Amino acid sequence: MSCSGFGSTWSEFQTAIVAAYSSACMAVTAMGRNALPCIACLALLACGRAPTELEQVKAHNELIVITRNSPTTYYEGADGPTGLEYDLAKRFAEYLGVELRMVVPANFSDILPLTALGNANLAAAGLTITSKRQEKVRFGPVYQEITPQLVYRSGSTRPKTLADLNGILEVVAGSSHEEQLEKLQEDYPDLSWQTNTELESDDLLILVWQQLIEYTIADSNEVSVNRRFYPELKPAFDISPPKPLAWAFPRSKDDSLFKAANTFFEIIRKDGTLNRLIDRYYGHIGKFDYVGTRRYQAHVEQRLPQYRNLFIEAAAEVGMDWRLLAAIGYQESHWKSDAVSPTGVRGIMMLTQAAAKDLGIKNRSDPEQSIRGGARYLANMLQRIPERIPEPDRTWLALAAYNVGLGHLEDARILTQKNKGDFDRWVDVKENLPLLSKKKWFQQTRHGYARGMEPVRYVDNIRTYYDILVWLTEKDPEDREVVRELPQFDSPAL
Repeated sequence: MSCSGFGSTWSEFQTAIVAAYSSACMAVTAMGRNALPCIACLALLACGRAPTELEQVKAHNELIVITRNSPTTYYEGADGPTGLEYDLAKRFAEYLGVELRMVVPANFSDILPLTALGNANLAAAGLTITSKRQEKVRFGPVYQEITPQLVYRSGSTRPKTLADLNGILEVVAGSSHEEQLEKLQEDYPDLSWQTNTELESDDLLILVWQQLIEYTIADSNEVSVNRRFYPELKPAFDISPPKPLAWAFPRSKDDSLFKAANTFFEIIRKDGTLNRLIDRYYGHIGKFDYVGTRRYQAHVEQRLPQYRNLFIEAAAEVGMDWRLLAAIGYQESHWKSDAVSPTGVRGIMMLTQAAAKDLGIKNRSDPEQSIRGGARYLANMLQRIPERIPEPDRTWLALAAYNVGLGHLEDARILTQKNKGDFDRWVDVKENLPLLSKKKWFQQTRHGYARGMEPVRYVDNIRTYYDILVWLTEKDPEDREVVRELPQFDSPAL
């Protein structure tokens, strides 16, 4: 038995291994416990083979990922790190059996150069695949498609083409948008723009909303997310067809980690994890309603203050986020204590007479009783949803049951199973709920006909109201303190 570079005898090999081990022990003594994984790499080196990148990641027990701060990628939420890119990277690290370390460079333009130099294992930052970028890095599997859009503020003249621009167009330096504009300049010789090395795309959208610049270019997912908070932002037109997003890896002969990522994406695509994650962040962002969004933001200022403490107290009793409870109340009644529906449900939480009786609520029009009753009712729904279902699916299913009834929800879950979907996942169940209004399908159910599209819209609306309320309250120091002091809801939103 022999190892290359250490002689041809067993005794020589043993001597080499002992020497390598002794060096490793000295390193452990000097560096502490974090040096222990290096022993595996030293053993490989002792046999004359450098460890692959995948082996190094596992030996160091750490996957280093470069990203950027953005609602569509990675940010620190009320319950810790979140974002689509973070969730994907976290699952990839778990797949490899290592810890995740996210790194945010000072500027977006640093992401690809640092990746190309091998300062991180990969970049997960909502990166568009372009031919120019492919010269520097290698892209993994496509996991999402977006469309770059020119954005302006409503109230100003909407440009129809790039030739109609009348003002400052500013984009992120080093972005795919800058690259696209350079190509478009061939068709629009007078086209000019400014690049910003310090701000992110979301920041430039705010500058447009503040009317400090006239235009920017942002990806369609970023536009959809930010319009809920800044309703006057409007996409004028697409500047290109849809573009693919993917992770970026250093260009290297060592493709061990790259291949592992390919396998990982193949797995999460087949088992539905990828679709569920995309639905978690974008599934409730449908057609934008400017009037409804503006009305909601106005009602947050005008109506919510008189009920806010009631939502906080009622939510604390059942251990949920008060902003979710408030979002339900807005969806039900627009925070009107005297609201009454044609079917007889009434109050802020629109309780039926039967539900109020079961909950011990005597006056449904009394705000305190109604809100407390709504909190208890949702808590009951959550208790009846199987505990094996993880968040946020469990909450979305409970909200659907709050609207359409647990019986109809169970019918939809059974139909989901019949149609080869996962009946424990909201992204699959919401595709089958509308079938409850079709005779072919509701005849197969126990509880019969239901307006199945209503709970889908109901949940989507509440998710949007919740997102906006989280955004508004996180801006206020007093609200942030209230949120920290109360039992925390496992936030499923952005």
